[in-house]
Amino acid sequence: MTIKKIIDKFLPQLLVLVAIGTGVFLLFFVITCTWIGFDVKSQCERAEDKYGKDCVESLIMLLDNENEDFRDRNTAIWALGEMGDTRALPVLEKYYTGEIPEREPLNKVISQYELKKALSLTRGGVNLTAIFWRY
Repeated sequence: MTIKKIIDKFLPQLLVLVAIGTGVFLLFFVITCTWIGFDVKSQCERAEDKYGKDCVESLIMLLDNENEDFRDRNTAIWALGEMGDTRALPVLEKYYTGEIPEREPLNKVISQYELKKALSLTRGGVNLTAIFWRY
C-alpha cells in the first residue's frame, strides 16, 4: 500500500477524531472557566457581605484580618489572583516571603505558593480563563 492510499483511507477518520478531541477540549475549557468564575464570584459575595466594600477591597480586608481562619485567607489570595486587580498588590506583597515549602497545610499557614501565583497574575501574568468571566 502506498502512502497516498494510506492517507486517503485514514484521513477522514483522523479528521473526525481531531474534531471530537478539539470539541471535548473546548467543552472542558468552558466548564473550567465557568466554574472558576462562579467560585470567584462566590468568594466576592461572601467577603462583600462580611466587610461591606467592593469585591477586591473586601477580599483584601479578609486576607489582612488575622482573626479569619487560614483557609478563608488563602481562598481570598486565590480569588485576588484570579481577578488580577492591582489594588491587591501591596497586601499580597506584604505576606509573600518567597520561601515556598514543599507542603503547606492551607488551614494552618498563609500559602506562599498561592501568593506567588496571585502576585504573578496581579502583575500582569496571563490568565486565559478570566476572559470568560472577569467582570
